[in-house]
Amino acid sequence: MNHPKTYRGREIVVLGLARSGVAVAKLFREYGAAVTVNDKKERTACPEADDLEALGISVVCGGHPDSLIHPGVALVVKNPGIPYSIPPVREAQRLGIEVVTEVEVAGYICEAPIIGITGSNGKTTTTKWVGRMLEESGLRPVVAGNIGRALCEAALEATADHWMVAELSSFQLKGTSAFRPRIGCLLNISEAHLDYHGTMDDYVGSKAKLFAGQQPEDTAVLNWDDPVCRRIAGTVRANLVPFSMRERLARGVCLEPPLASEGEPLTEAQRIVYRDASGGELDVLPVRQLGVPGKHNAEDALAAVAIALSAGAELEAVRRALRDFRGEEHRLEYVLERDGIVYYNNSKATNSLATIKALESFEQPVVLIAGGLERGSDYRELLPYLRKGVKAVVALGETRHKFAKLAAEAGISAVKTVDTANNAGSAAEAIDEAVRAARSFASPGDVVLLSPSCASWDMFESFEIRGRMFKQSVHKL
Repeated sequence: MNHPKTYRGREIVVLGLARSGVAVAKLFREYGAAVTVNDKKERTACPEADDLEALGISVVCGGHPDSLIHPGVALVVKNPGIPYSIPPVREAQRLGIEVVTEVEVAGYICEAPIIGITGSNGKTTTTKWVGRMLEESGLRPVVAGNIGRALCEAALEATADHWMVAELSSFQLKGTSAFRPRIGCLLNISEAHLDYHGTMDDYVGSKAKLFAGQQPEDTAVLNWDDPVCRRIAGTVRANLVPFSMRERLARGVCLEPPLASEGEPLTEAQRIVYRDASGGELDVLPVRQLGVPGKHNAEDALAAVAIALSAGAELEAVRRALRDFRGEEHRLEYVLERDGIVYYNNSKATNSLATIKALESFEQPVVLIAGGLERGSDYRELLPYLRKGVKAVVALGETRHKFAKLAAEAGISAVKTVDTANNAGSAAEAIDEAVRAARSFASPGDVVLLSPSCASWDMFESFEIRGRMFKQSVHKL
């Protein structure tokens, strides 16, 4: 696409009336485009429709009419979550009409340099950490994107004196071509969202688009412990700043001393160290001083340090942010300790890697609550971690039988399956039953961990609702 101002008088179709769709529709209307917004939901479920129509934007609800996409349409802007298989997108592609996401549009209008952060896991923690580091340094960050605020909306107020810190999903990045973050970070890659992308190649390729528009003067931050990230590193044109938990880097951010193996726990002796291209070295912080526990959080901290220092953050500001940050809701969130059993809410864990990282955070025996939306994975990558530290499994949702079978293969005899269709009348009752079962398996000194490895949509409207219901159930024990 071109700059949004070049679409004056031309027809734009926006698919999806979610937050990003509303923001991008208003933006193109301000630039004088003829904008039509389409949503498959009925009009009564689209409260934004009246306000958009008052601005002169056409709103079509209740389905996708055949006449929506035609040769006179100049551009289609698609809500990231809408699949490419729906008829309006397929018709646009057939007619050669470009289909983009709001991120591509925001890249044209944002005066602030952009920091783009993506990965299968850890995006929100890293984004929040970077925002704090830059704020503490007086660098005026604007945090937006997949984290909550629409990027287009935030981009309109960001000036050249700000930094735009954007959490970006593979759905958002797939619809980009010229998007250029001045600092791009890929945290990790694991099997995820294959129901949307179809193949791992498409998923990885969508993530790699973060670096496609970068120039040699830009910065690419990549996880040197992740083989897919290493492979992508060979294709980037930007200045490479790697981070690693398991390798001593001559340049980048790493642990000193590094972990000898993936399963090794962190120690009091390990520190976060930054080395620049000229050989300078900064002793950032002992890893045990991080405000949140776990190796996955330490890995996110390395990435945040690399990003923030590349953006010009002050070392003391970086240190304060690393110490003071206490994590996010639903991301290995401490709930309470009762009868010597500690409960953690990790509902954001919608894939196996996120659950693995959570399990690695505990030395105590774990009673794991897992399961959710069926997406075709067999979850076998969890087996060694189940064998190592999990004493019982409570499996719920569409994948409950897969997790029960996996637990049995791991030699775990304490297994309970929970099915809303059979032995519970609602999602709330199911999570109550799961928590009671987990409590029955646990002993003083154990951890009860909700870390589903699956999306929530088979039983819950979102992972946030799933996590909050879990916390409510724990408090009722």
